[in-house]
Parts: sequence; structure tokens; C-alpha cells
Amino acid sequence: MARIAGVDLPRNKKVEFAIQYIYGIGAFKAKAILSASSVDPNIRVNKLTEEQIIAIRNEISENYNVEGELRGEITRNIKRLMDIGTYRGTRHKKGLPARGQNTKNNSRTRKGKKKTVAGKKKAV
Repeated sequence: MARIAGVDLPRNKKVEFAIQYIYGIGAFKAKAILSASSVDPNIRVNKLTEEQIIAIRNEISENYNVEGELRGEITRNIKRLMDIGTYRGTRHKKGLPARGQNTKNNSRTRKGKKKTVAGKKKAV
């Protein structure tokens, strides 16, 4: 089993797709990592040699922020925005969308479960 950056890669997938299980690595970075470490992207994870695994591991650790380090960096960036009081920072504090999305009818994921407010009684 290949373990890279603290993540167990799925055994039967191609390496190109398996290393995308690591937080911070998408399709473009996966191809770049494999070409830099000279590993065939079509080879399965269980067919990788120890040298190939070490080459991929070294390439990721030297040139990319992934997993915990990247998560911490993102958290610090959001905290910085909140501390200096930017618009985006205040949206993060309030738990609302930070990128200009409509919130009248949507954004349930950010706002949470609907809080029903009692309406006014109609005057007869």
C-alpha cells in the first residue's frame, strides 16, 4: 500500500487519479508531479516500485503544500481577513457566502437549517 503525505492511496486506481486523493492535488498538479518524478500516469498504485513511490513523495514534499500544512495556511488566511475587518472576513464571521452569491433564497449550506420567523397577522 502506498502512503504519501499521510494518505493511503487506493490500490487499484491509476496513479494519476490516486494521488488526487491528497488534499491540495488536483488533475493538473497530479500530471505535473508524475512527469517531474518520471512515473507513468497509467500504472496502477499496486504496481508501483518503492523507488517510484519515493520519487513521488519527494516531489510533493519539496514543491507543494498539501494536507495539514495547506489546511493551516488557508485557515490562517481566513483568520487574517477576519482580523483586519475586510468584507470577506465579516462574511466568514457571520457564516454567509463570501463571494457575492445571492442569499435571499439560496445559500442554505452556509446559513444552516432554516429558522422560521412568525409572520404578522392580517388585520381583519
